[in-house]
Amino acid sequence: MVYEVKMPILGFDNVSKLELSEIDDIFVSARNAEDNVPAFTLINPYALREYSFDIPIAAKVLLDITSDSKLLVYNIVVLQNPIESSVVNFLAPLVFNTDTKVMGQIVLDATKYPQFGVAEKIENYLQK
Repeated sequence: MVYEVKMPILGFDNVSKLELSEIDDIFVSARNAEDNVPAFTLINPYALREYSFDIPIAAKVLLDITSDSKLLVYNIVVLQNPIESSVVNFLAPLVFNTDTKVMGQIVLDATKYPQFGVAEKIENYLQK
């Protein structure tokens, strides 16, 4: 599925279309639909932890979000070996409106969401 980027991914302002491809129930691949570069691995945060945040009004407007919108939320993962050492950025979720096929990265205020970090290891959320 290809989404129009309405709120750019930090550091990748030139990406205007992002294509999502499901890897499994937890991971998704995202790549620039017009160039194949860059490519990201995304993770479903709800598979790891309780994860909720308020979407700012400006983002709701840009992403055409209404109370009935079907949304997907993913976070960027920096893959490591072993996979459990991979880190997740919980402070900058990517929000996809599947109804209108638009997406954007929302950067959360760290003071409002102190429970979310920019580089949290996946192993912190695995049951031992």
